[in-house]
Amino acid sequence: MTAMLEGKTAFITGAGSGIGRATAVAMAREGAKVLCADLAQADETAADIVRRGGDAYGICLDVTDQTAVDAAVDALVQRWGKLDIGFNNAGIAIENRRDHWERIDLFDRTMEVNVRGVMICMLAELRHMYPARSGSIINTASTASFTGISGPGYVASKHAVLGLTRSAALRYAEDGIRVNALCPGATFGGMMSERHNDETLKAKAAQHPMNRIAQPEELAEGVVFLASDRASYMTGHPLAIDGGFGAA
Repeated sequence: MTAMLEGKTAFITGAGSGIGRATAVAMAREGAKVLCADLAQADETAADIVRRGGDAYGICLDVTDQTAVDAAVDALVQRWGKLDIGFNNAGIAIENRRDHWERIDLFDRTMEVNVRGVMICMLAELRHMYPARSGSIINTASTASFTGISGPGYVASKHAVLGLTRSAALRYAEDGIRVNALCPGATFGGMMSERHNDETLKAKAAQHPMNRIAQPEELAEGVVFLASDRASYMTGHPLAIDGGFGAA
């Protein structure tokens, strides 16, 4: 059986850990060549892929730096000849529930990374995908794209990511470019590991009907599907992989 992403190339942000890292590995497993980008550990992800027999490289990248993002995507296309997949996954969650409504600086920084960073990446990707009339973009949104369960900056930013996704999906629907969103529930790795102890992780799991926190590999499989031709009639869709959170 042919691998789902055979012959495709992918640009993945937030690839140093968590969902981004798991997705980079999964895409490479399915035949994609992968550029892993993150502020840290992207090289480690790429090295892991290469050890498994895949084709990947890593770079240190700040998604709020438009010049750097443009250069990274241009370099990918120069190296591999095209860009097929953009997974705009980098994001932050830095608000504290006790003080987040008093901290406009945290709101501003969250919006800068989670919204402006996604927009910058989309623009760089579309610049190559539009002339080719082909491509799949997946933006990491959240269950917070539908609820108000987190801090104001995070909730506002993830609502905005879903809005960007739907706007781009409609704009490029006839141009061979699909734009969808991943909406994870609580997932181990990355931000979840940094912000929670055993007690809060247990409470977070209890918010989900499956009463557990997802492994990043479970989310990665959904991203691979959205990126693949098997999702050829899907665009503008928020794919919730959330252990039943949205149904509760």
